[in-house]
Amino acid sequence: MKLLFIGGTGLISSACSDLAIERGHELFLLNRSASTKYLAPGQAKILQADIHADGAHLSALLAGHRFDAVVDFIAYSTQDIERDISLFHGRTEQFVFVSSASAYQKPPQNYLITERTPLENPFWEYSRNKIACENLLMESHHNDGFPVTIIRPSHTYGPSQIPFMYGSWLHPWTLIDRIKRGQQIIIPGDGTSLWVLTWNADFAKGLVGLLGQKNAIGEDFHITSDQAQSWNQIYLEAYQSLGQSPNVVHIPSDFIARFDEGAIGSLIGDKSNSVVFDNSKIKKFVPEFKCEVTWAEGLRSALAWFEAHPEFQTIDHAANDLWDGILAVYSKAFQ
Repeated sequence: MKLLFIGGTGLISSACSDLAIERGHELFLLNRSASTKYLAPGQAKILQADIHADGAHLSALLAGHRFDAVVDFIAYSTQDIERDISLFHGRTEQFVFVSSASAYQKPPQNYLITERTPLENPFWEYSRNKIACENLLMESHHNDGFPVTIIRPSHTYGPSQIPFMYGSWLHPWTLIDRIKRGQQIIIPGDGTSLWVLTWNADFAKGLVGLLGQKNAIGEDFHITSDQAQSWNQIYLEAYQSLGQSPNVVHIPSDFIARFDEGAIGSLIGDKSNSVVFDNSKIKKFVPEFKCEVTWAEGLRSALAWFEAHPEFQTIDHAANDLWDGILAVYSKAFQ
């Protein structure tokens, strides 16, 4: 198949690019940078542009191209979707929008999430924007036949990312460094809510497996691991993998949000809720889809990657100061 990935070099999209190339697809990457690891012969062709800015240049780049599938990993607003519909209507047999499982109803009416769970998140603007994008795409599909498929990942990670309930996404080593130095770690709530973490290469098997499937047009899918664990279990695995004894403090999410505005969306609107996914739909459409990497295995692979790449062991000092401040204020209640 002839594929176009918009992005294609991020945490999720790079795993999808790797698998698409491995399966012999003709892959184009629409990317701001002309320099990527995919420039080796027989790998990917780069269409260099900033899709958020280069309007006229984009039309010229895409002239003469028609794709079996286009996947947009970096659309976050209805303006992005309006642009995509304009650019790719008539240029692709399938348009895949990467949305987010955080769009599902919060708080959930039922802990088990299916694709028929309502989309509603009053706490997080990011999620509401993704919902608006989905609605616009489905409207275009029903009214004009735009060939959309919607994908919802949930807390997907890979070698260069170590996910936690409350950490620094841009500097994930920050929490590992705290654990190694014996500093206290905040676990929001009591740590008993259930959560799912998905290895990026496992996610890729679901997404790439849907490409070219005509029966996936007009459908929506979440693609996640089936391994549900409590946050206490997730953090305990990190401590055990580092040979450390747990030193955690459980603090209510709404208390944290008084000091950290971002926690309103990422915690109260997402990770503080118990969420388990029913993946029967993606397994029906892509029978070979199976998440094989457990959290214990993925965590240790990520830790090994960071040890091999010390230049990425960056520390978020502002986050450290914020967490220490929250811990100090909270501890006063017990003095």
